[in-house]
Amino acid sequence: MDPNSPEYIIDQPLKILGFVFEELSATRVSGHLTVTDKCCQPFKVLHGGVSALIAEGLASLGAGIASGYKRVAGIHLSIHHLRPAVLGDFVFAESFPVNVGKNIQVWEVRLWKTKKTKKSEEKIMVSTSRVTLFCGVPIPDHVKDAPDQLKKFVSKL
Repeated sequence: MDPNSPEYIIDQPLKILGFVFEELSATRVSGHLTVTDKCCQPFKVLHGGVSALIAEGLASLGAGIASGYKRVAGIHLSIHHLRPAVLGDFVFAESFPVNVGKNIQVWEVRLWKTKKTKKSEEKIMVSTSRVTLFCGVPIPDHVKDAPDQLKKFVSKL
């Protein structure tokens, strides 16, 4: 695990599961994950808690950027698990703001996998989430540089 990689610095729990960020902005956060044993429940399907972790992680990052790099805290998460993603599936994740207020933001997060057909690739929704976040939580002294670390990667991805 590279301690200098964007995933390690931005969100270590997602990095441990193999999540890779593709885009970080105030209007979209996206990435992907291959379903491995690390993120499966005993029946070899993506654990619902992992879907929730991805939702909270992506929405929090987007809200933090959209708020001008303020610290944010999730205050509500609602998730619907629609279809299973099985061991080996390649899962895409995308989040975008539904509402960006001064103190409260709401983000939608969608996870899907693709199924190849004879003519094309079909997107199959795995889960959909809504995350409500409070923006402007005080930043503790020991992590005052966290916004600067995040800013480094927003322009690179």
